[in-house]
Amino acid sequence: MSATPTSSVSSSIDAPVPAHAAVVVREGNENLVKLTTPAGAKVNALIAREKQGDYLRIAITGGGCNGLSYKMRFVPEPKKGDILVNTSGARVLVDPKTALYLKGTVLDYSNQMVGGGFKFTNPNAKASCSCGESFSV
Repeated sequence: MSATPTSSVSSSIDAPVPAHAAVVVREGNENLVKLTTPAGAKVNALIAREKQGDYLRIAITGGGCNGLSYKMRFVPEPKKGDILVNTSGARVLVDPKTALYLKGTVLDYSNQMVGGGFKFTNPNAKASCSCGESFSV
């Protein structure tokens, strides 16, 4: 992967990368993280509703009952060193540290009343809690 200034990253997504962003991001692919079609649709609906930014940032932090937990939030632009993945119509940002734990992860979404919401399927997780919000490697 080569470093690419965000102002020249081309995408099939309609929203352009802000020209004022002077940070350098790397382009990743779905081998790092993949959103299913329902997850991509829900992310884009939430981006439109929340108006917090055009990117979904996925991070892994210490915490939760198994030691590591997933965090998701919308951000207006990438940070230096971020990896940008275009998947299922959404733009996902991952920092390099998170990428070590996230590789091969699939993010799905279900609108079922019981067991619905976003669900991470991470091949690197050796154990996870029953709620699916934390894991260990």
